[in-house]
Amino acid sequence: MERERPPDAATVYIVDDEPSVRDALRLLFHSVGLATAGFAGADEFLGHRLAEGPGCLVTDLRMPGLSGIELIEALRARGCMLPAVVVSGHGDVRLAVRALKCGATDFLEKPFHDQDLLDIVNGALQACRHDNCACTFAGGIPQSLERLTAREREVLRLVVAGLPNKLIGRQLGVSTRTVESHRASLMRKLQADSVAGLVALALRGGLLGDGEDRSQ
Repeated sequence: MERERPPDAATVYIVDDEPSVRDALRLLFHSVGLATAGFAGADEFLGHRLAEGPGCLVTDLRMPGLSGIELIEALRARGCMLPAVVVSGHGDVRLAVRALKCGATDFLEKPFHDQDLLDIVNGALQACRHDNCACTFAGGIPQSLERLTAREREVLRLVVAGLPNKLIGRQLGVSTRTVESHRASLMRKLQADSVAGLVALALRGGLLGDGEDRSQ
């Protein structure tokens, strides 16, 4: 994170699993006086407290763990309206539409012109200065996770791993109706309205193993 900056200074958050890409984007944004913070994946981003002031997320689409779209969905599920730009090496209209529908400011296909990205990010930051788009994430286990029972934590791990209720019940030795009851309790206690929101909380709380893969 940048140090000793004015509280209203803007920050561009770069989320990409390729170090060379993060470095290149840092240099690009630094060249126009924008502060940056780089993250190797969505879980790392969600586990850090963001800087005060306006910001914009620039995220790769396909990454190990949460994809760029799932990251934006997780942010929106938690009420965070941070502007987000999705960058992809795969020109896919379906994914572009999904990214925009879930709240992305824009969808850029690689290779793109540096000025195009700068124009989009500067526009997003300008809008963010006039709107309430800031959000912060503190590291550590969210207090809401501490309220879960041991069985609810087991169900949560299996839900975010993508297992349907029937398979979860089979693994835990309970009925499908019992699993549905636990899922409803999870959504209520964690105040999540989607699986993406549950994934974000589970990642922050360290409830997912390194082997989980939810890439596109």
